Amino acid sequence: MRYVPETLSATEKIRVLVVDDSVVIRRMLSRILESDSAIQLVGVACNGLEALTKIAELKPQVVTLDVEMPEMTGLEALREIAKRHANVRVVMLSSLTTQGADTTIEALMSGASDYVGKPAQMEGSAFERLSVELLMKVKQFFRFAGSPSDEAAPAPKPIVLAASPAATIYHEICAIGVSTGGPTALLEALPMAPRDFPLPIVIVQHMPPLFTQMLAERLDRACAIEVREGKDGMTVEAGQAIVAPGGYHMRVVRAGRGLAVALDEGPRENSCRPAVDVLFRSIVENLDGRAIAAVLTGMGYDGLEGSRMLKARGATVLAQDEATSVVWGMPGAVVGAHLADAVLPIHRIVPELMKRAHTR
Repeated sequence: MRYVPETLSATEKIRVLVVDDSVVIRRMLSRILESDSAIQLVGVACNGLEALTKIAELKPQVVTLDVEMPEMTGLEALREIAKRHANVRVVMLSSLTTQGADTTIEALMSGASDYVGKPAQMEGSAFERLSVELLMKVKQFFRFAGSPSDEAAPAPKPIVLAASPAATIYHEICAIGVSTGGPTALLEALPMAPRDFPLPIVIVQHMPPLFTQMLAERLDRACAIEVREGKDGMTVEAGQAIVAPGGYHMRVVRAGRGLAVALDEGPRENSCRPAVDVLFRSIVENLDGRAIAAVLTGMGYDGLEGSRMLKARGATVLAQDEATSVVWGMPGAVVGAHLADAVLPIHRIVPELMKRAHTR
């Protein structure tokens, strides 16, 4: 699977194939994609079988794939695409239902690069939100030659810096921020944490309601530690991971002699709720920064300011490397700001967390 962003010339366009069994949805998605001059719609397909034929013929770089289709489901098509066309990015289109969320989580853990929630009504503000999200998620995998991002310095190879004296403070919690590519990254990393992992883990994954619940349930089945979706007032303990619920910011607070999570529906930060910066900031405010943080694959820069605040208090911050990130936005921002104590492939994140953890 290719993860490093593909660089296109200034005149090249992103080649996209739309796959959906609904002719109405195909037309709407086509209209959205054709509105962007950086994108070329190379074709449409009405089911997974037709999609496989057209991928071989039209050679798209991105496929938008409906989750629920006749003849060959989106999941079945995804698995075949992953086998035959490993470099093709797949963005799933999913209904915002329990069934849709569960299937989408499975798709993300089976190789899909990202997903877009399909609103029940394709009109008005819902259509506008879909348009913005779809274009953003199709374009996030590419750089264009001559653009500022393309001219940036190349990403460093995996590095590990020696712990500074400030980083030898004891830690009370491990905090993880992740977005695009997160389910796959978490599925690879978290099962490496043993049942007696010395710190509680709190996770912000950018996802809507239902999706975070399904993600937590999937991770819980795969991990030795307990993984739960957060609820307001839930205590956090070593050997346990809590995933922020979609639609809510999650903070870590004191609860007697222990720790708990507090949820709220405050304003979005970095266009996100839950937001990584909110979680990291709460650790600075309520735990004096006594944490190890990890910023994993994701688009944008959520977690950057929180990482800056944590580092100012002597916390340890790890970042996932570009080679194993689906999108090296969030971790790349942390590395670019010289805030990362280590830049590592995903399979080395949890071992490094364990190595650096200092408990009382």
